Formats: sequence, C-alpha cells, structure tokens
Amino acid sequence: MPKYRSALIVGTGPGLSASLARLFAKNGLSVAVAARQTDKLAALAKETGASVHACNAADQKDVAALFEALDAAGRTPDVVVYNASNRVRGALVDLAPDDVKRAIDISAFGAFLVSQQAVRRMLPKGERAVLLSGATAGVKGFALSATFAMGKFALRGLAQSMARELSPKGIHVAHFVIDGGIRSAARPVPEGRPDSLLDPDAIAETYWHVLNQHRSAWSWEVEVRPWVETF
Repeated sequence: MPKYRSALIVGTGPGLSASLARLFAKNGLSVAVAARQTDKLAALAKETGASVHACNAADQKDVAALFEALDAAGRTPDVVVYNASNRVRGALVDLAPDDVKRAIDISAFGAFLVSQQAVRRMLPKGERAVLLSGATAGVKGFALSATFAMGKFALRGLAQSMARELSPKGIHVAHFVIDGGIRSAARPVPEGRPDSLLDPDAIAETYWHVLNQHRSAWSWEVEVRPWVETF
C-alpha cells in the first residue's frame, strides 16, 4: 500500500472538502487547501493544521503559483483532490455565453490545469493519486442544466483518459460520481427522511477507501448515492 504524506484539496468549502481535510489530517497527512475565497477557511485551517492558499483554479498562472508555493514549503502533494465546480441554470436559449464558459472553465479546465501540475511532479515518484469529484450531471444531463452537464461530462472524460494513461505509471486516478444532494447547514436532511442526503464525512470515507486500494484492484470510478435515492 502506498504511504501518502501530503494532500492538496482544490475548491475548499464547508462541505466535502472540509470533511476530506479533517480525515486526511486525522490519518497523518499534511494538508493544503485552496480556494478563490479563503476568508472562511481559518477555522478549518486551525482544526487541521492545513495551509491555506488563494487560487483561481481556472487560471493557469494561479495554479502554477500554487504548486510552486507548495514545492517551496516542502509540501508537494502526494494526493490531489479537485473539488471545484460551477453551474449556471437556465433554458439553453437564455444562457449567457460568458457565464457558460466560466462555469466550464471551473468545472473541467481547472481540473486539467491542476492535474497537469500535479502529475508533472508525481511521475518521477509514482505511488501518488489524483481524485476528481464528479456529479450525477457527469453521466446524465438534465433539462435546464446544460452548463453543469458539459463541465462534468468533460471532467469524467478527463478522469478516464488520465486513469488509462497514468495507472501503469503508478498514479491512481479516480473519479467520484456524487449522485445526490450533500447535507450541509444550509441544506439539512428533511424531517422524516433520515439519511436522504449524502453525509460529507461518509463521502470522505469512500475517498479514503479508494486511496488505500491495492493496485491490483484499483477503481477508476466510484458512485455514491443515498439509500433512498431513486434510480
């Protein structure tokens, strides 16, 4: 089993990314978290010992600077999680092209930029991992949600291509289909429907399980969904 020592989570907020940061820190990894807005990450950083970095994941220079800063601090990540995304809802004919481009840049192009920087550093070492957070929209496009579907379909294609290219080189690439709503303070579980929303701590445990898979039985994609979710 690989021994991971450091992790970078890109697209950090109070939900899944925070749960991942806590779980990684609990298991002895040094953690770095990155987001466009970092003002709400102080408490998480204090709890986990994570370093906090401002980064627009869709900006090539920002992403390069992020990895250079981690290199300089001796925290080049063994594990990289891309958890950033953006969506614009609306009828196809009403969508503003600039908004659509921005959303796709964050959901997919940013994942490419982050993965590229990470993999350049991982290839000489092997036994590293890149984890990409997908969604239902990456396997099923819904009405009024073309933008999110385009971004998440692209992310899934990136993950599959990366897995085929990089797995034989010792880099575990995995894509997670988060098939359902995630529980949060702003989105509590409805009364009378226990566990009908995904628990972010439970999702994080699934990521950790995949990270620790034996290489003879690696998963490139895992789907998580609530037990009451309809198919």
